[in-house]
Amino acid sequence: MREVTPTEAIDLVGRFEAGQELPEQMRADVRLLGALLGDVLRESGTPGLYDDVERLRTATIQAYTDETDAAYRRAAAIADGFTLARAEEVARAFTCYFHLVNLAEEHQRVRILRERDADPDRADVDTVAAAYGRLSEEVGDDVALERLRALRFHPVFTAHPTEARRRAVSTGIRRLAGLLIEHDASLPTSTERRRVEGRMLEEIDTLWRTAPLRPEKPSPTDEVRSVMSVFDETLFTAVPQVYRRVDDALQGPLAGSRPPVVAPFVRLGTWVGGDRDGNPFVTAAVTRRAAAIASEHVLLGLERAANRIGRALTLDAATTPPSDELLALWHRLRASDEDAADEIAKRSPDEPHRRVLLLIARRIAATGARNADLAYTEPEQLLAHLRVIQDSLVQGNAARQAYGALQQLIWQVETYGFHLAELEVRQHSDVHKKVLAELDAGGPRSDLTEEVLDTFRAVAFVQERYGIRAAGRYIVSFTRSADDLAAVHRLARYAVGPGGTPPTLDVIPLFETFADLQAAPGILAEIVEHPQFQARLEATGRRLEVMLGYSDSSKDVGPVAANLALYEAQAKIGAWAQTNGIELTLFHGRGGALGRGGGPANSAILAQPPHSVDGRFKLTEQGEVIFARYGDPAIAMRHIDQVAAAILLASAPSNEERNSAAAARYADVAATMDAASRERFFSLVKAPGFAPWFATVTPMEEVGMLALGSRPARRGLSVESLEDLRAIPWVFAWTQARINLAGWFGLGTALQAVGDEPLLREAYEQWPLLRTLVDNVAMSLAKADPRIAREYLQLGDRPDLADLVMDEMTLTRDWVIRLTGGRDLLASKPVLQRAVKMRSPYVDALSLLQLRALRALRENGMSETDAADTRHLLLLSVSGVAAGLQNTG
Repeated sequence: MREVTPTEAIDLVGRFEAGQELPEQMRADVRLLGALLGDVLRESGTPGLYDDVERLRTATIQAYTDETDAAYRRAAAIADGFTLARAEEVARAFTCYFHLVNLAEEHQRVRILRERDADPDRADVDTVAAAYGRLSEEVGDDVALERLRALRFHPVFTAHPTEARRRAVSTGIRRLAGLLIEHDASLPTSTERRRVEGRMLEEIDTLWRTAPLRPEKPSPTDEVRSVMSVFDETLFTAVPQVYRRVDDALQGPLAGSRPPVVAPFVRLGTWVGGDRDGNPFVTAAVTRRAAAIASEHVLLGLERAANRIGRALTLDAATTPPSDELLALWHRLRASDEDAADEIAKRSPDEPHRRVLLLIARRIAATGARNADLAYTEPEQLLAHLRVIQDSLVQGNAARQAYGALQQLIWQVETYGFHLAELEVRQHSDVHKKVLAELDAGGPRSDLTEEVLDTFRAVAFVQERYGIRAAGRYIVSFTRSADDLAAVHRLARYAVGPGGTPPTLDVIPLFETFADLQAAPGILAEIVEHPQFQARLEATGRRLEVMLGYSDSSKDVGPVAANLALYEAQAKIGAWAQTNGIELTLFHGRGGALGRGGGPANSAILAQPPHSVDGRFKLTEQGEVIFARYGDPAIAMRHIDQVAAAILLASAPSNEERNSAAAARYADVAATMDAASRERFFSLVKAPGFAPWFATVTPMEEVGMLALGSRPARRGLSVESLEDLRAIPWVFAWTQARINLAGWFGLGTALQAVGDEPLLREAYEQWPLLRTLVDNVAMSLAKADPRIAREYLQLGDRPDLADLVMDEMTLTRDWVIRLTGGRDLLASKPVLQRAVKMRSPYVDALSLLQLRALRALRENGMSETDAADTRHLLLLSVSGVAAGLQNTG
């Protein structure tokens, strides 16, 4: 097939882009950013780079649109024909392009959210306010209000290594996001617009010149600071704004002039600096430092907010007389900080509320500085002082000042305390067994034992310094018995020694494998009889938390059987908790990728079994997901609102009845799908030689070389065994190979085993669990590419396994299209389909470069220098594909 002429290329690319039906504003953004990148490639790349990028881009678009083998081979030949140096430049160019397209998409989402906010007639159905209205219709206003005030959304940020971008790249993209906002606000022909475009060109040039790969793995402390940036830039202000929006919607014009209806319902958790399961770099010292860094950030945020609000609170005593309680508080604060109080009094004559709040800001600063004379000992003291100001304002007929900005500060203290996020510790049950055996033997203590014991001392230290809420949840990975949980309390007692007081601990089982999920109810029934568990249940009002692992269960039995097993486990655990009067919180260990429980959180919540949510939902947020959901304030607020709405509605009688009725009606369908999908999955992963074949046909080993996070990619076993391969590289590797096997394998066989298409169509419409599963698989398959997938699979010289994978992909794709309707994947989700199709040919270009590198590395015929250069090209392509697919692990 001949190469197209420049004129034909322009026409081809133009027709492809026009066919994506982008919103006009987004199309303009993509064109602008793409044109600026083109300028950078011409100016800063080596001679001919821009032309080579355009040649490959045109060829992959042509191959994507006409799907002929000749078109594909021509594109592959172009990728193979570059020198290694040129191939690296081309890979970096496409990666930069994806960062810019992702930014344009995010900017369009923000634009749409702002347009919605500006439309007084628009009523979104997936908001907390709308959910409250629907719930009120079913259970009455009193019960609905009680549930609203008990609502809890608890995202837990983890350092799981799934963010392929360097922090320097993410920071540059955030600067570009700000410039896009300025660009929107400027006039088309103005000097201001030309200035903004010049700055954008500078930022894109910087992005191009910035090495896309981290030179070395981040330390756990680096990971802590990375998460802190999200809090500083987004969450500190976004979360109280969500509360404000809900209150505005529920109270209408009276909102902000009387006590809020909504109570703070977001609680942040973090594993960053606390999760030591398989990560030898997370030590007790790191845990202490992580807690200190988080406290520093939140106290600085509270201090600045109090100062800002205090300076604006210029209400004169004549118009807003202070209450006796406020005057008494002023005198108490003044007695311990006289010089500052005198200075503030001079600057704030007859402004008593301003004076008090500015002195409070000084006490918050003293808390951060550990100044014992002025510091607050706990956030409840600060809340009490702020409420004195609020009550005084109300008594002085200044209700809008009482329930305006001051209320948002109160919400921030209630949400974040002095600790910001609840630091959780996680450790593997086998580590506990090993340490306890050593301690019980009474001999010398190993370094591992000392480190485990020091972890409990670190938790005690954090609780003493920052409060009980700051730490105390201890998660036991691979919980297989009640003894695994009781071991934590024994270790805590060893750590403090005779006569010492162990830290307050909520020990949380993590059920990960298929067998563990099935055994969960029995283990829980046994452990709640344990004395320490009984005491903690009584102290907390019989609250209990249980964590469910999506990643390892999916790797264990395949995505279909894992989803069904997780539903069954939740149903049984929920029923057991109801029977035993336990307030259950299920903690969902979900990842960003579909093979790790990813996908839209709100639809997944509404598909949960009865009594498994009950107004409380906790999940892990990690890697690229953290920045995608919480990196922009408008998107963060929308995400929190949507998820909280789903949490509120999940326990509505109509939703619970729908889910339980569907589960009963389609129980036979579920049983057939479970057995068929597991058998199909095992026929692949238990085939002789599967593990080394998997490592050959995917860049699994190379993924482990990426400096994504501080934690190792494996727990120590070779590729001869998958048992101890972490779920992240398992999913990441399949994603890179454009197969996405971890997200869909076995569903086609499962549906084929049922065989009754009308019944399955009916189940898809009426059974939320199946609908969520099928829709997620459709998304996973849409990001796969059969032609490129087969190229990867051929690297392994196992046609039996390659054919098995491809046959299942074809079968699954066919069944998903039949159930969802239309002629193609995602036909019922045009926005998502458009996003995938717009990216696919550009991802193909990077995949061709990655295939070239992978083939060369597998042939083992290169010098060490060439091998190192080829490996670098492969890693560059991995980063680019991750950016293009917006998924890693």
